[in-house]
Parts: sequence; structure tokens; C-alpha cells
Amino acid sequence: MPTISILPAAVADQIAAGEVVERPASVVKELVENALDAGATTVDVTVQDGGRTLICVADDGSGMDRDDALLALERHGTSKIRTASDLVGVSTFGFRGEALPAISSVSELSLESCTPGGEGLEVRSAAGKVLSVGGAARRPGTTVTVSRLFYNVPARQKFLRGARSEWRAIFETISSIALARRDVRFTLTHDGKPMLSVPPAADLRERLAALFGADYAASLVEVEDLAGAVHTSGLAERPADVGTRTRRIFITINGRVIRDHGLVRAAEAAYRNTIPAGVRPSLFLDIVLPADLVDVNVHPAKAEVRFRDRWPVERAVESAIRRALGNWDSAASFGPRAYNPGWNAFRQQQAQADAGLDQPGGLSLEFTAAPAHAGNGTPAFEQRDAAAPEPTLPADDYVPPLFQLHRTYVTFEHDGSGLVLIDQHSAHERILYERFLATLESGGAPSQKLLFPITLHVSGPEIEAFEENRGYLERIGFEIELFGGNTLLLNSVPAPHPRFDAERCLRETLTALTGDRAPGGIARHERLLATVACKAAIKGGEVLAPEEMRALFLALRDTKLPAHDVHGRSTIVRIAWDELERRFGRR
Repeated sequence: MPTISILPAAVADQIAAGEVVERPASVVKELVENALDAGATTVDVTVQDGGRTLICVADDGSGMDRDDALLALERHGTSKIRTASDLVGVSTFGFRGEALPAISSVSELSLESCTPGGEGLEVRSAAGKVLSVGGAARRPGTTVTVSRLFYNVPARQKFLRGARSEWRAIFETISSIALARRDVRFTLTHDGKPMLSVPPAADLRERLAALFGADYAASLVEVEDLAGAVHTSGLAERPADVGTRTRRIFITINGRVIRDHGLVRAAEAAYRNTIPAGVRPSLFLDIVLPADLVDVNVHPAKAEVRFRDRWPVERAVESAIRRALGNWDSAASFGPRAYNPGWNAFRQQQAQADAGLDQPGGLSLEFTAAPAHAGNGTPAFEQRDAAAPEPTLPADDYVPPLFQLHRTYVTFEHDGSGLVLIDQHSAHERILYERFLATLESGGAPSQKLLFPITLHVSGPEIEAFEENRGYLERIGFEIELFGGNTLLLNSVPAPHPRFDAERCLRETLTALTGDRAPGGIARHERLLATVACKAAIKGGEVLAPEEMRALFLALRDTKLPAHDVHGRSTIVRIAWDELERRFGRR
């Protein structure tokens, strides 16, 4: 007797069902995608008991005649492809010809359909066998009703979760599809109660507002970028909001909702040095690229894709998110926020913020090493000739009137949006971090030679931290010698601003670097630069002169991520006019 045998058709169908139909939400997904491929403009979904006892999907699409309805219940019956070459660039949701027969093989199924101008029909099946074919009164479109899911596969039925869990999965499925197909009206009813009704939407933000509320939709920052052949658009969570609410991930490739951990990791990488370690942002991204660069035929449920070259796509996604977070509109907001594309006008008015500044990315006054130390043993710096001309700024460079509050915040009025507050320490920290990072990339920067070296006695762990980071410290301007034992000799230092205390900065940096290791995904040099920038930046409580506030404003405006410091805190907070007026009883 031969060892190998051909599987019976019923068993093959149930194996296919195991790949395509994992749970009630899988059934909903396949049926709704079929409706969309049929050109539906309205899709109504009704479920009972979390979809375990009943799922009904009705649409107003093109419908089917008798022959097509019967063929649709046969394995590999499809209207989407004819040859293997059609799989390249296939744009329809369904194309494998497995969903309906797989569903039918593990349930009782009723299919009602009618073509425009044709007669309605009804096909009933159970356990993969057609039981009856008859007429039905129906408008053009299709209704598929699935009941008693997995009734003939008890082992599979036992793996179904509770009604509440299955219902949540269905809601997430419909929400994802509704986000992808914003031109279609969707309704969802559970146990006789209307749970969701979303009309066609003009854009992603409007559809999100219908699904999760207008406040949530308005709180997201716009993403729009083209990198080579990859176009990335959508909405991303502001760093100030990350970790404060439910995380949601939504990604489409050429209109198809997919799961891809690599793309999610790439998007999250764009948030580095803007959010605390361990928290993860919400993302709603539409990615479009040439169809021949992506293979959608790699997963039975069509939930995953394969890229011909993954790296350019991930790099494009990271770049798009990074660019979006670089806008001032990504800053934290107090009070309701109405999305305002003009919020970035301050940055757009200036092509290069540090034009005319002596220190790129730093404060506007220039300093040199003094011939002696100050009384506290730290290197002293003196201003250059006070009669020297002040740096000039471009004539069209607009800086609003700036004021300092509590010796910590620089504030100004932004017409149409509200009152803006800048944390001077966090802002300067961001400026210095990006400046130091550029210094590393350019190969190093000149440093200030000290007339008398500074001797530092440090601990053993701090010596170890120094040895690990010595190369980076030297490239940003520190010239340090190991003077035997636990003693360091500081010969040259960077000079990021007049108040810079090099000895204190170095001591605090080495102490900080002896603590816990950097969180995953943060490179050693990034951690070092973030620490140095924090210790070197001007502090809260320091009085700033008008020209210093002006220089801080301009330098921050030209950074890549002005709204966030390197620890994930906000550098900029906006108080909306609406909120102020509400507090004063004007609204």
C-alpha cells in the first residue's frame, strides 16, 4: 500500500481554512475585502456573539450571476488573476480564490447576490457542500451570511476566545479597512446594537476623527515625504503624547493593510532622542511604491508583503517621520488643538537660521579662552572686543518679540494659534546635541586651549567611562590626558556658550555615563552627546539678555527636531487662544 495519498477535497478545504480563517475577524476581513473589490460604496457588517454564531456582510457592489456565484464557492475560483504574471502588481484585495470555499468548509454559509438589471439568487452551503440554489429578492450587490463557525471542526472551535475578545478583533479589522478605504461608508452592528457608522471621508484625519474622535485626530502630526520611488504619507503621534494613551498602528502598502515589524521599527527609529526609552508611538501610514517592487503573494491571509529591496523603503519611512517631527507643529499643546499647517511659518521664513551667527547652532556672541582661570578653578572666558559689530541677520528674517518668564521660559505670541513657550534649557540642549552630532560627522571641531590645565580626580568607574568614550570626547573639543591612577588632565575644551563650565560638564557627564547602560537602539555616541548637551546647556533660572533669546530662537528654529529635547521632553508648548479664552470665561 503506498505511503503517499491524495488528500480528500474536504480535508484540503479545511487545511486552507486553517490558513485563511483563524477567527471570526478573519471571516469579516475576507468578506469585506471581497465587497470592496466588487466596487461597493457601502458595506454593512452585522455580527452576533463576537461573530462566533453569526457574521453578515452586505454591500452594494457589482454582484454575481448564478454561474459566478457557484464558481466563487469552488477552490481557486477567482476573477482577479488569469496567469501567474498577473500576480506582479496585483492591486485587488482578494486574488487567491480561497476565502469563500475555506469559510464555507467550516460553517453554514448563505450567499445572496444580484447584478444590475439581473435577477437575485441565493446559494446555501454547509461544510463546503452546496445545498441549494434558488431565487431571492435583492437589490444589486451581495450579502454573505456565515453562521455556526467551526461547527464541524470542534478542535478549532475550542480555540475561539470569548465573545468580547472576538468582538474587539472584529472592530479593529473594520477600523483598519475603513482607514484604508476612506471613500466607502461602513456600518458595524453587534448583537443588534449599532457600534460604528462612518461616512466617506476626504482624508485620513477626517476618517480618524470619525473612528476615534476629533480631538485624537487633531493631535496627530502630518507626514508627507517622497524619497526616490517611495511616497510616505499619513499621521504620526506627537512625542509629547506617546505613552499617554492607547497605541495604534496602521500601515498600508499600495492601499493594502499589512503587518510589517521592520517598517514599524524604522518609524520608531525616527523618534530616537525625542521620547523616553520604552514607550512606542501610534502611527497611521500610507506607503506607495511601484508595484513590481513589492510581492503581496507571500501570506495566506495577505497580511504580509515582501519587498524586492527592503532597505530603501525602511529608510524612506524613517526619513518621512523624522521630517514630520522636525516641524514646530509637532510641539506639545495645552488645550484643544486645531490642525494648523501654518504653524511652521516661522521656520519657512528663514532658509538658514544661523546665517550671521558666529557659532552655528549656538548663541550669537563669540568667546575666546582667557589667559587665566577664574577663581573657582574653572576655565575663564572673556567676550571679544565689545566694540566689534553685532552679527547681522537677513532683512527678511522675522523674529517675534520675545520675553523671559520665571527665568526659565522664552515666550512669544503666534498669531492665529496662541501663546508659545520655549524651555530655554531643553531648547539649548537640542541645539547643542545636533551641533555636536554634526561635529562628529564632519570629523571634529576646534577646541579652546586652556592656559593652565585642569586636574580632575575621578572614580574608577568614571575612568572606565572616559576610556570608552575618549574618542568621541576629543572629537567634540575635549583634550584630556590620563595622568596616572584616577586623575585626568584637561587641556582643551569646547566653548558652546559664555556660561559653559567645562570642568563641571565633564565631571557630570562621566558620572552619568557610569550608570545603567543605554537603552536598546541608542548608540553609544548618541548617549554621550545627549549627556554632554544636557550638562553643557544653559540652565533654567538663568537670566537671558534679549540678544541671547533671539539667538536661541533662531538656532532652535533651524534644528531638525526643534520641539523635543534629547530626553523626550517638550522644548515647545503652545497654549491655544481658545483655551485661554475659555479660562477667562470668554467662550
